[in-house]
Amino acid sequence: MAYVNITALSFPPGAQAEIERRFGARKKAVDAAAGFQGFELLRPTVGEDRYFVVTRWDSQQDYQAWSSARPTGGHDDDKRRGMNVEILGFEVVDLDD
Repeated sequence: MAYVNITALSFPPGAQAEIERRFGARKKAVDAAAGFQGFELLRPTVGEDRYFVVTRWDSQQDYQAWSSARPTGGHDDDKRRGMNVEILGFEVVDLDD
């Protein structure tokens, strides 16, 4: 079953350019991961002030394998600068069944 991971990023005022620069610098880093289907960075415009990082996978297991293998060293530094990360996961419902 397809799986979508959404990472919601809260950030201090003025950090938008930094967020977009960071993701732009590594936009192809996940492409070779097993089960990876796609990536989008969503900029807030109406009703929300967080950025959303949306990745689509063949399965939740594929996402978890990639997630557990990647370095996370910068997250503590992000928290000190006022950024917060919330992870959301969804199974894609196949309505054709």
